[in-house]
Amino acid sequence: MKKKDQKFKNLINKNYKYQLLENGFSNKDISIGKKVLMSKRITMASHTKNFEIAFAKKLGAKYALMVNSGSSANLLATFAAGNPIKKNCLKRGDEVLIPVLCWPTSIWPLVQFGFKPVLVDVDIKTLNVDLADLKKKINKRTKAIMLINVLGISSDLFEIKKIANKKKIIVIEDNCESLGSKLKNKYLGTFGDYGTFSFYYSHQITSGEGGMVTCNKKEDYDLLFALRSHGWLGGTRFYKRNLKLYNDYAKQNPKLDPRYIFINSGFNLRPTDIQAAIAHNQFKRLDKLKKYRKINRNLIIKKLLTSKKWNNQFKFIVTPKNIDPSWMGLPILVSEKYKNKKQKFINFLDQKGIETRPIISGNFANQPAAKLYKLNEKNIKFNNAQKIQDLGFLIGLHTRKISKSKLDFIHDVFFMIDHI
Repeated sequence: MKKKDQKFKNLINKNYKYQLLENGFSNKDISIGKKVLMSKRITMASHTKNFEIAFAKKLGAKYALMVNSGSSANLLATFAAGNPIKKNCLKRGDEVLIPVLCWPTSIWPLVQFGFKPVLVDVDIKTLNVDLADLKKKINKRTKAIMLINVLGISSDLFEIKKIANKKKIIVIEDNCESLGSKLKNKYLGTFGDYGTFSFYYSHQITSGEGGMVTCNKKEDYDLLFALRSHGWLGGTRFYKRNLKLYNDYAKQNPKLDPRYIFINSGFNLRPTDIQAAIAHNQFKRLDKLKKYRKINRNLIIKKLLTSKKWNNQFKFIVTPKNIDPSWMGLPILVSEKYKNKKQKFINFLDQKGIETRPIISGNFANQPAAKLYKLNEKNIKFNNAQKIQDLGFLIGLHTRKISKSKLDFIHDVFFMIDHI
């Protein structure tokens, strides 16, 4: 085996001493998953529906629809917002504002459906969209805003929703990283016309993969339901559908089998019932998982700030006012003096066994794909997003109280930054 191939293999099989998430599945999660598997009803069924009902109820949304990933949730919500069956849908060429600090599958549905993404800078203090830049970029062509709530916190969503309502702008709220967070006691993900969520492995709850879309209008829910499954009116027998709608289409199309009437275009974004059962079980203990992530965040920050070796090597994001965060990870910025050695430090952490990630994907305007699709033709400088990319990274927050030995390990490795 070539050295280069061996290095890649080692990277894939790396055993981290401090991972993004540790022990993501409880014994009960595994037992429930096995039970569904043995039931021989693996595809989307009663567990999916029960989870959707519980999810909507807890968050205060009228409707919730599970899909197979957070990326699929963004795809579905975006396609619904631009579907011609809606009276005031987004149309090709309409501008959609989106923070430049984003994940690819927040922005690609906008491109794929012919909308024009307009990149907006972020607030360095919160990592979320910069309100001043957002307001500056709203014009008569702006028809939607794709918000991204980063790592458990958000901007002032009440202010953004007020602006959107006044100007009749659709809001899609990508809450994939912030399940369980609240702003003034209202759950993030419920401010927009659509909210999207992810149950990826390192997120607040996990089913390995999985996602959810929320909305408050029945016509939106009916559309999402059809789009999730091939544009199919019938769906699955575990759902009570709108019988009037069903009968109307059946009467209008008497030559078609009424069980298989397709009313729109669509995808297959359905989850499995195994995913739903595991995610639902974790969702029941969301508040507990949220509590331990908060505790561990505070313990790690305190350990570093009170160290004798502390010399402002790192900066931490302060929880914004009125936010009750459900942290997905611990975002960290190295001080400016370490800017040129940040990547070396990230590599060093990896070698020592601390798993890291960029803060989302950094300044997305820098990505080769963004250049390929000319997402920043005017070469606008996004100073805050660039600073976050240059200085920022995140480490995981676990869902059980961190041990003293792991705190000491993080402390000792982090302060080696002065010697790299």
